[in-house]
Amino acid sequence: MLPVQTGNLPKGVPAPNETLGYQIIRWAQTYIVQPDGDSAGEPWKFTPEQLKFVLWFYALNSDGTWKYAAGTLRRAKGWGKTPLLAALAIVEFIGPCRFSHWDENGMPVAKRVPLPVVQLGATALDQTQQTLDMIRGMLSESPAEKEYGLEISKSMVQFKSGKPGSIAPKATAGRTNEGNRPSFCVMDEVHHWVGSTGGPDFYQTLKRNIEKTTKAGSRWITTTNAFNPNEDSVAQIIYESDMVAQGFWLYDCLEGSIEVEDIRDEERVRAALIEAYGDAHWADIDGLTKTILYDRTTPDSTYCRFFFNQIAESSDGWMSKAEWDACEAINDIQAGEQIAIGFDGSVRGDGTALVGIRLHDAKLFTLGQWIRPEHAKDSWEVDVLSVEAAVKRAFETYRVEWMYADPPWWQENIGRWAVEWGDDYVYEFWTNKPTRMVQAVERFRTAVMVGDLSHVGEPELTRHVLQAVIREVPQGDLITKDSPRSKRKIDLAVAAVLALEARADAIADGRLQIKRRRVVGF
Repeated sequence: MLPVQTGNLPKGVPAPNETLGYQIIRWAQTYIVQPDGDSAGEPWKFTPEQLKFVLWFYALNSDGTWKYAAGTLRRAKGWGKTPLLAALAIVEFIGPCRFSHWDENGMPVAKRVPLPVVQLGATALDQTQQTLDMIRGMLSESPAEKEYGLEISKSMVQFKSGKPGSIAPKATAGRTNEGNRPSFCVMDEVHHWVGSTGGPDFYQTLKRNIEKTTKAGSRWITTTNAFNPNEDSVAQIIYESDMVAQGFWLYDCLEGSIEVEDIRDEERVRAALIEAYGDAHWADIDGLTKTILYDRTTPDSTYCRFFFNQIAESSDGWMSKAEWDACEAINDIQAGEQIAIGFDGSVRGDGTALVGIRLHDAKLFTLGQWIRPEHAKDSWEVDVLSVEAAVKRAFETYRVEWMYADPPWWQENIGRWAVEWGDDYVYEFWTNKPTRMVQAVERFRTAVMVGDLSHVGEPELTRHVLQAVIREVPQGDLITKDSPRSKRKIDLAVAAVLALEARADAIADGRLQIKRRRVVGF
């Protein structure tokens, strides 16, 4: 089955007198190189689908203005969106990418941008690194590096001569981004540009800056996977825009044709993947098919969005009741047993939770919880003395080998616990650092899926785990409440995740075999 275009990319390709794309393609395949893989260092080559996108993105009206004021490339994960963006960023920096005039044969002639300011936009600087690394790989030891006198550093590309112009990252920083005058802006993975990261506001800022010089040909381009319509991302804003509907912005999209109920049908999964990935010959269709059929640690909605490129609501719930209940095992935790602890603290709004886990079999149990009552007064606060007493009781009752505690509002207390019980037993774990927390959340879910942890069936812990929902970030999946003001708390679930991480690090440190002696003061 041939891939079906579900965007507004026209059929066929524009004629040579209708686009600058042919000149741009020849230039790119002459001056830049393959950045990685077996053909690294060889001349860059576009795939047929990439060629078609370039030809239409650089299509012209009869007066030499752009046919499309902006462009979006929505494709499956691993299709090759970032390499294509990197190539176009280089083209916009030093290549022939602006209309100059018509020659005597009525063909368009391209010219370079006089002051090329190419921005790689992202809501955090580390998100631009993949694109920037790809650009550096395409330019390093390429014909372009010598021909154009480029200085290629880890943080930007500019001219050795000091001539103005650069390719550089631009991350969200509020009003400090107002006033820039980029000639081209790349916005990668805008399905992650959501309100909590400042994505929509940043998108509007970048767009306003571009619009200052649109008469000179300045434009922007975005890439995205299919978005979650619950998140109000920039990807959704663009998709629902009248500019796309009216054909003023180019929108290139291939989707795999499959229904969620058919996601266990190998033949249909494979066919849908082939549709979604088009001519991305490097895509491991066999491997992806196997993953989708047998890996139950990933929600089906995630497969739909990232691999079939279908817009799909998140299945939201982090854990199903059946999955969690399957891990219940009734056998008591005994005093003196080795445990690890996870602590998630708050003062007023959310609750505070202390969860233990037995080292030898990863059995979870609650050590304490302090949840704001439903009709509490505004002055309500967590009983700090009660929390302190619970921590003390845990260390005195069990052999605590490792404790991870989330520091906000509790740094002084955590520091005191480290002094009292040993700084090699009490550690900070910042849950607001997404890379580390994403990994912890993934390990916890996997442990539940494969039966590597258990719990004693406590109703409150169960409720918090089942109330947690998935929030996608560039690094992966985090857990959160279903809304910022929700009364459906998840503090015990967060503490349980930290407890499992603490157990893993205690065992990695060799403490499961250590029978340490306690020093008792009188």
